[in-house]
Amino acid sequence: MCGITGWVSFGRDLSGQASVLDAMTATMACRGPDASGTWLTAHAALGHRRLAVIDLPGGVQPMVAETADGPVTLVYSGETYNFTELRDELRRRGAVFRTDSDTEVVLRGYLEWGEAVVDHLNGMYGFAIWDGRTGKLVMVRDRMGIKPFYYYPTEDGVLFGSEPKAVLAHPLADHVVGIDGLREILTFAKTPGRAIWEGLRELPPGHLAVLDRGGLREKRYWQLEAGEHRDDEQATVAHVRELLDDIIRRQLVADVPRCTLLSGGLDSSVMTALAARELGRQGEAVHSFSVDFAAQAENLRANEISPTHDAPYVHALAEHVGAEHRDIVLDGAALSDPAVRVASVGARDFPGAFGDRDNSLYLLFKAIREQSTVALSGESADEVFGGYPWLHNEAARTTEGFPWLGNRNSPLRATGLLDAGLVRELDLDAYVADQYRSALAAVPRTGAETGLERRMRELCHLALTRVLPIMLDRKDRISMAVGLEVRVPFCDHRLAQYVFTTPWSLKTYDGREKSILRGAARDVLPDVVADRKKSGYPGSFDPGYLSAVQAQVRDRVEGDHPVLGLHDRAAVLAAAEVPAGAITPAQRFGLERFLDFATWLDIRGPRIKLP
Repeated sequence: MCGITGWVSFGRDLSGQASVLDAMTATMACRGPDASGTWLTAHAALGHRRLAVIDLPGGVQPMVAETADGPVTLVYSGETYNFTELRDELRRRGAVFRTDSDTEVVLRGYLEWGEAVVDHLNGMYGFAIWDGRTGKLVMVRDRMGIKPFYYYPTEDGVLFGSEPKAVLAHPLADHVVGIDGLREILTFAKTPGRAIWEGLRELPPGHLAVLDRGGLREKRYWQLEAGEHRDDEQATVAHVRELLDDIIRRQLVADVPRCTLLSGGLDSSVMTALAARELGRQGEAVHSFSVDFAAQAENLRANEISPTHDAPYVHALAEHVGAEHRDIVLDGAALSDPAVRVASVGARDFPGAFGDRDNSLYLLFKAIREQSTVALSGESADEVFGGYPWLHNEAARTTEGFPWLGNRNSPLRATGLLDAGLVRELDLDAYVADQYRSALAAVPRTGAETGLERRMRELCHLALTRVLPIMLDRKDRISMAVGLEVRVPFCDHRLAQYVFTTPWSLKTYDGREKSILRGAARDVLPDVVADRKKSGYPGSFDPGYLSAVQAQVRDRVEGDHPVLGLHDRAAVLAAAEVPAGAITPAQRFGLERFLDFATWLDIRGPRIKLP
């Protein structure tokens, strides 16, 4: 895993712009702590930071293939899980390899197939190729959008990077966030292709973009498709298990220490159990990690997101599969440390919607990185298999709109601490309604679905295209902030496509969420884990954390922090004085978001442009 960046300009000579490229590349140091490399020519400048995972001595980048007609140069971030088969195929076609890296497989694949190389790849990746033979740049993002890729068109070319911070390090990029950028920040429904920074665009999943002297063109090379599902229950469950075994086997390939993220829920437990089987064949034990909080069992206040404490289920699964397991236990002081908030907000480049869950994820990944370089995550199983509670709530799924946003009193829609004039200008209800209509229009259909099946096809597609990108971006950005590569087996595009065509009646054949996944892997799980009710990534219930948050909020209010330009001072102060035991979820969410906004303004210095 790595960080990439670059600059293409047809109107100037870039060969003397090393200092600018170095500055852009340096922002990606967290993504690639092992090595740095740059490559410049007249009209293209490419930068790379490397996290060495496969072929540690051989995968140096930028990687250049010299041809009779000019150099072809690649900067690549990610993993191609079928690189061994592709290398064999390319060798049969005459390719000669100098390394054992998957990076070179992608480069040689481009030399053989051109832009159609994307049709051959299975993996998670964001990469850019400067084709010196024709003077064009090809920018690519993986099918599911697991790895990020941003670009910023200029008058005579483009800037690009794995993260906005790389692009924003260039003097041509404006640090401006307008009204639509704020709407994206405050709306938990990702608009494909839209970045919060003006002028910046996120390459959508399954897309590539080509820049040459004729201009910049985006095109889609893959998307989820509707289709007839011909397999019965038994065949469906068997095929999912076959896919999962293959996916886990491929994603365990690495030349560095690996582990799994284990929460004791169905998703992470299935992944860890299958990884334990595969590693067991190689004579190894699986290493697993979980996050927990001091006095969590005593402080837990069960809710829909976290109905049960993870620890008993984590330990049951770890014992069942013989994992070498470690709990990372955090307390309120660690979670509320301002330096941790700076790190998590800085990693994401904007104020997120997860509060202490972002802080704890950062601390978890930081602790894991001391022992492992690669971690497998259960992320995306809820979107692929239909695990979210709102998918199983008739009132939620029959309401017009994104069902996970709930009503106006939902914490995710909380605007009570924002400035009233800003709230009116944002008109989030209208924005969300517009985005919902757009998302619904993009749902692929067979034309045969009616009633519940039609609606569930819609909602599953919304989850995969409007929720999953948020979760993947969060996982990638926070993990890469500490140089940890997180892989997401359930996001394999073959699995996502197969399950997407499966009727809802099959996805819930046992009357519960994620029936197919449970059926496919019950044999490797203890019953207590297989039958556990869904519980999301945990938050802390430590009253000390909330008290510290309230104190930090009061400090910023008293110091007349610029964040008050976006908030109602009286409302913020009132929420900061509510006794910790009486604060509402919406108030807590608002206070955490207030601190995230303040931190973002401090470290990124965006210019907020309102109408």
